[in-house]
Amino acid sequence: MDQSLLVELSSSAPIHKHADADGQFRRKASHFRDFISSSPDSKFPPEKDRYALYLNYGCPWAHRTNLVRSLKGLESLIQLITCDFELTKEGWLFTGRDGSDEKDPLYGFTKMQDLYKKADPEYEGKFTVPALWDKKTETIVNNESSEIIRMFYSEFDSLLPEHLREDQKPGGGFYPKELQKEIDAMNDWVYNTVNNGVYKTGFAATQDAYEANLYPLFESLDRLEKHLGESGHHPYLFGEYITEADIRLYTTLIRFDVAYYNIFMCNLKMIRHDYPRLSRWLRNLYWDGGKTLNGHVFKDTVYFWTYKIGYMRAKGRSEPDRKLVVPKGPVPDIQPLDDEKVTNGHLTAVMG
Repeated sequence: MDQSLLVELSSSAPIHKHADADGQFRRKASHFRDFISSSPDSKFPPEKDRYALYLNYGCPWAHRTNLVRSLKGLESLIQLITCDFELTKEGWLFTGRDGSDEKDPLYGFTKMQDLYKKADPEYEGKFTVPALWDKKTETIVNNESSEIIRMFYSEFDSLLPEHLREDQKPGGGFYPKELQKEIDAMNDWVYNTVNNGVYKTGFAATQDAYEANLYPLFESLDRLEKHLGESGHHPYLFGEYITEADIRLYTTLIRFDVAYYNIFMCNLKMIRHDYPRLSRWLRNLYWDGGKTLNGHVFKDTVYFWTYKIGYMRAKGRSEPDRKLVVPKGPVPDIQPLDDEKVTNGHLTAVMG
């Protein structure tokens, strides 16, 4: 279900053909769906240095996995390998630019599609990120972000210090048993209308397709704003502690004002100006206002400039970097945590 930007890879197809013939953007299902598990008979047991996470810094689906990898303290257990965030005719590449690896450090590949072909020479799907790779069997375990993050929550806990294990966390961890039905229900409509809704809006190829996805997107943002005002639904979506619902929404909303609003034409409202509760929630996560996290990883895994360039490229802008005109606003990329510094979404003083 959840994947990164999709690209037509035939030599005759446009580089950035995202919509179907009727103008609608439809995300294809992920292909590799195995699971790392601590079960005794697991094909993919948790082991230090056995797995590598492939991603780029622009993709919100990959961002989820990078965020949870850091929240869980898995950096020393799972290798991170990054490709360039600019979409090309050949998919995602290793270029050495913007923090990406010059080549795949495991095999020397220059394209993500080479890794997919190594896993399955007959594979004919999309060459997407994130992809969780098993070095021992030399295959992709999983390329579905929603499943990768759930593996990361608990399957490596036996290799982690006690304070990072799910059963030691107040509130029951990122996917607590007593909230699973509510989290799953929210995930469903948020995915369809918000996480994927910005893509269905931004990649629409007809006016009807654009409006058919634009209005449900903002109806859902209105619904989330109302949700955060209800008892037991703040400061985070399900109360005092961060859950999977916060993680999945965060990687979309941190991109909203800086990229989706202008580049994807999701421009009926802005988070900072029109959604005070969502704005506070977003700033609280980014600036670690709750002081409940493993460092400042919500902030440290964000790359605002990358989002602007990456989405402009995804929309088909092909100028060389030196000639590409990139939107400067909004300023700042995200506002300060303190409410007294913000009036109706605007800074009341110049930040130092």
